[in-house]
Amino acid sequence: MLEMRIIASKEDDSKSDTKSDSKVEPKEEEETKFDSEKLNEKDGNYLLTYTRHLERRLRSLESTKSKLERELLAAQRDLANLRQELDRLRQPPLISAVVTDMLDDKRAVVKSSSGPSFIVNISRKIDLENVKINDRVALNQRTFSVMEKLPEVVDPLVQVMEIDEKPTNITYEDIGGLNEQIQEVRETVELPLLRPQLFKKIGIEPPKGILLFGTPGTGKTLVAKAVANATKATFIRVIGSELVQKFIGEGARMVRELFEMAKKKAPSIVFIDELDAIGSKRLQVATSGDREVQRTLMQLLSELDGFDNRGDIRIIGATNRPDILDPALLRPGRFDRLIEFPPPDDVAREAIFKIHTLKMTMDPNAREFRRFLQATDGATGAEIKAIVTEAGMFAIRRAAESVSLEDMQAAIAKVMKGTKTTQDRFELYA
Repeated sequence: MLEMRIIASKEDDSKSDTKSDSKVEPKEEEETKFDSEKLNEKDGNYLLTYTRHLERRLRSLESTKSKLERELLAAQRDLANLRQELDRLRQPPLISAVVTDMLDDKRAVVKSSSGPSFIVNISRKIDLENVKINDRVALNQRTFSVMEKLPEVVDPLVQVMEIDEKPTNITYEDIGGLNEQIQEVRETVELPLLRPQLFKKIGIEPPKGILLFGTPGTGKTLVAKAVANATKATFIRVIGSELVQKFIGEGARMVRELFEMAKKKAPSIVFIDELDAIGSKRLQVATSGDREVQRTLMQLLSELDGFDNRGDIRIIGATNRPDILDPALLRPGRFDRLIEFPPPDDVAREAIFKIHTLKMTMDPNAREFRRFLQATDGATGAEIKAIVTEAGMFAIRRAAESVSLEDMQAAIAKVMKGTKTTQDRFELYA
């Protein structure tokens, strides 16, 4: 009996243990499941963060790749340019020559710079229609074939004669007392360029040359500046002494190239200042230098009214010594109009005073210019400008805010007396 009770108690204990174990297992399973879910969530966040990091890294690498590709392309272009430059520098030098004749079999006769003439072939890269006699070409050093056509040579001294920046501060309104002269200049220079149909309707050819002459300071160059400002044509300014060269034929060559440049850039205006430097009368007895000046003059006469058509070119000459000019220059056909610039009269001097004092601060009584006309009798426009400038200097000297009547009178006395004294002084050395 006792044994049966022990066995029964053991069975009861085992059942109770089994029940207790069955109660513990679900809690552990829930905890394990929660831990696994939490771990999976952490792994998912890590993977998401790492994926984003990789994507950023990938974009950065792609940007670096595109940048390196651009640098590679730029380096390749620089390398190609350097190779082309190196190949160009390695090419043998070419020989300059002048075409003297064109043959029917697509060959040319050229005279090289070294002296001899050759019959040579012309490269296929050159259009035969563009190659003409007297053109400059480049020859291959070995075969003497024409490789390219060279531009024409223009003397740098001739190129700088063209005015690129026109004097915009000088207009016809800034010139006083020369209304008649300005009208004749505009009729000769501007009207044929702006309204050529008027001359065709009448049936005459417009004048091609005008000569401005008069005493110094009367406004000849000033009118030429106004013409350069008013017209849209190419304006070429040359001083007569610039055409006087040391070696024989150099002055004539410059005159020829000057008119060739004017013809290419037509319509154009050629202004020759101080024309008496090369246009003086030809003498039977002369030195070698005088003969060279005469050769330059003869070339100028040929260009003004020679066998070839001068084209749409207007000539303006200026001098203060018309008495020494060669008669061949003064005949119609070369200088069709001779326009005199006399010293200004009373009305002209008053107009010049008004122009030069337009921007000045002056007392009201100092602007009564009629009282200055008698004291400035015989003064030129340049001397009136000097008077106005000197009056301003007197006002600055006494720290005044405007020019007074006394300043103007003192300036007139100084300039007019100084001009007469200078002339008397120079007569001593005549």
